[in-house]
Amino acid sequence: MSGLKNMAAKIISSLFPQFRYSVRAYSSEGEDLILQRIFGQKKKGIYVDVGAHHPFRVSNTYLFHKKKWTGINIDPLPGSKALFNRHRPKDTNLEMGVSAVKQQLTYFIFNEPALSTFSQEKVKEYTQAPQYRVIKEQKIDTWPLADILDRYLAKDVAIDFLTIDAEGLDMEVLRSNNWNKYRPAYVLVESQPFELFQIDKSELCQYMKQEGYSIFAKTYYTYFFKNMKP
Repeated sequence: MSGLKNMAAKIISSLFPQFRYSVRAYSSEGEDLILQRIFGQKKKGIYVDVGAHHPFRVSNTYLFHKKKWTGINIDPLPGSKALFNRHRPKDTNLEMGVSAVKQQLTYFIFNEPALSTFSQEKVKEYTQAPQYRVIKEQKIDTWPLADILDRYLAKDVAIDFLTIDAEGLDMEVLRSNNWNKYRPAYVLVESQPFELFQIDKSELCQYMKQEGYSIFAKTYYTYFFKNMKP
């Protein structure tokens, strides 16, 4: 089978030489390509994806899954665990939310699954666009991130990167971590866009600085923070 794939790739390359120069990304803004530049050819690594959404659609971790990295994928969307288990069975896949304390929260499921959220403010924002609407509401179990890692992360395993896209609850997810115990080398957080000169006014950047992280890179929505503590 691999021989047939190689032959097909050679045929495509000869017919469409421009494909030789393309770069494949699975993230929405190329975050995985930035991470690939950071980690280079590291063969084994660990990721934690909060708000993982889908095994490969707009995924910050799928490129690394293909490189044989493993990790924990967390998403509250009903049916997401089965989908992740089918396509990424070596990962730990959890169908739940993340919040400050263990509780049940109302999850608003949109006709565009990537917009589904626990935040009523985000519901109001997203439904301003006529093409988006809530199609279902469901009570979902949520845990603090520290509790999830305590239970599902193997002992003494270092996290290479943590990526968070919690649709309005990103700060709550960050605050629910135990930063003394779990310090990913890099943390990615989706937040509202702002210019770099506005960092001092950003709650997100100030919080991460307080926890010993500095801003390392950014895309339009996603901010990369690097651990500055040993």
